Amino acid sequence: MFARVYKDDRLSYGGRLQPVATLRLDQALLTFHNQLTEEVEVLYTSDYCYQCLFQHLASVTHNNSASAVVSTKFSLTLEVESHTRNATLCRWSPTYGEAGHYSVWIQMSKATNNPSCTFAVDKKPNNIYMPLLVAALSMAIFALLFRARSYIHRRCCASKCIKTICCQGPQHSVDNDRAEACEAQQKTTKAKPARLLSLDTFRGFSLIVMVFVNYGGGGYWFFQHEPWNGLSVASLVMPWFVFVIGTSVVLAFTSMQRRGVSRLQLLRKISWRTVVLMMLGFCFLNYSPRDGPLSWSWLRVPGVLQRLGFTYFLLSLMQTLWGQKEIPLRANHWWNPVQDVVLYWPQWLIIILLEALWLCITFLMPVPDCPTGYLGAGGIGDHGLYPNCTGGAAGYIDRWMFGNNLYRYPTCKKIYLTTQPFDPEGALGTINSVVMGFLGMQAGKIIIFYKGKNVSILCRFLVWAVILGISTAILSKCTRDEGFIPVNKNLWSLSFVLCAGCSSFLLLAGLYLVIDVKGWWGGQPFIYPGMNSILVYVGHTMLGYYFPFSWEMRYQENHWEWLFQSLWATSLWVLATYMLYRKKFFLKI
Repeated sequence: MFARVYKDDRLSYGGRLQPVATLRLDQALLTFHNQLTEEVEVLYTSDYCYQCLFQHLASVTHNNSASAVVSTKFSLTLEVESHTRNATLCRWSPTYGEAGHYSVWIQMSKATNNPSCTFAVDKKPNNIYMPLLVAALSMAIFALLFRARSYIHRRCCASKCIKTICCQGPQHSVDNDRAEACEAQQKTTKAKPARLLSLDTFRGFSLIVMVFVNYGGGGYWFFQHEPWNGLSVASLVMPWFVFVIGTSVVLAFTSMQRRGVSRLQLLRKISWRTVVLMMLGFCFLNYSPRDGPLSWSWLRVPGVLQRLGFTYFLLSLMQTLWGQKEIPLRANHWWNPVQDVVLYWPQWLIIILLEALWLCITFLMPVPDCPTGYLGAGGIGDHGLYPNCTGGAAGYIDRWMFGNNLYRYPTCKKIYLTTQPFDPEGALGTINSVVMGFLGMQAGKIIIFYKGKNVSILCRFLVWAVILGISTAILSKCTRDEGFIPVNKNLWSLSFVLCAGCSSFLLLAGLYLVIDVKGWWGGQPFIYPGMNSILVYVGHTMLGYYFPFSWEMRYQENHWEWLFQSLWATSLWVLATYMLYRKKFFLKI
């Protein structure tokens, strides 16, 4: 018996041959019955692997059987080849379910007298969505109970107030001085600038989804990053967070500039926060005591906080140097409908130049032994022609700048069988991270310019979403791999940024309508981690491998325990931030 050995079977995208199968998460058992008089070879490739070479799965001698474990995360294309005939006997693209047992009978067809393949289900697969359904119903019931408790509490408080007012006599009435003091206090409270709750909720939502994804996402593939091209929920959370950073920069810096904070003070604040973010990412989040003695030979230089820090620095610098302290008086200008764009033309010029730089480097820079403008994953992809070209120019620049101090387990490693290191937070992709943050800045400018005009704000959010969505469709040709610039989170491609920007405007518009305009929802529970984002991100990264946030799972053949662990760990951080919110503790840099 031959075997394809994987370090972690849960992450394998193909299969491995074994006599007695012990199925684990996202695995199915295939048994091949060869009733021909010749040996056949079974090959496979993942449909998410673009133009990938077929890989060996099993060899089945004549009148014999063989079993193999295959992954059920993504659909596969399998084919049976005969070396004697030098031909492909059959090819099919099945959809196998978790824990399912399947048989493939390779035999001579009585009708055509040619080899054919027939399929049978020996054991029905598990319903992998049942844990998600139970979790969703449980959270819905909990939310309803929480709302009912809040409603009952408000009704009780209202009843007590009415009784107190109705039963008061002249001797219980407050004096005029105290009434005037209360009235003055109310006016002072109203005069304070209201916090944009939808933005805090958006930040908290993206952060909680990020934490859930980083804790495994229940083992579901759609809560994990795409192997290379494509889009999933996990791919959107970081650009959402970058978008919120851009919006917050505009709102916060405009407020500080109106209060008379000097540019020098702002530059000091920007520099300090950038340095702290980068040092946190480099010294703490890229290393864990579980990794053993600290060594430069494997330490990762790029990282999430490093990218966020650099993005924050450029966005804040643009807002400090070319932001608007006051909204100009409205006059009859042709550019009035787009004044939130025209008045910031220096910022737009910088962004256009940065994007032009990204396009030129990506598509014009020569890379040794690779085609110019290559955007593929390399490895066995693209018919195996460019095995060492992972990421094209982006990967080449990172390897030149950082050597081997890069992320060693890119999402394309398993499915494309790549050997080159590739960092999704590399140098070239940081350019488009700044562009993503600038789209968030545009949302902040809309909120400032059209303050009090909720319809105008919502309409402009929707217009930007439509523009970005159409641009994404054109660049990607509405396909995963065949577009001019495919949607790719690893590269932070232009189409990916535009797509993420479209979803960000839509999500912010929905939250703004529900929370800040209609007041139907207060943003709970997402608003709590949204106001303590640095604490949650750093804490969950450093403590994620320790109890009570995680433990060694005993039931690894389905999603129940993994989903419970992911939700449990995420809920602990929500609970912790709620308690800190009650104590008025907010960690700031």
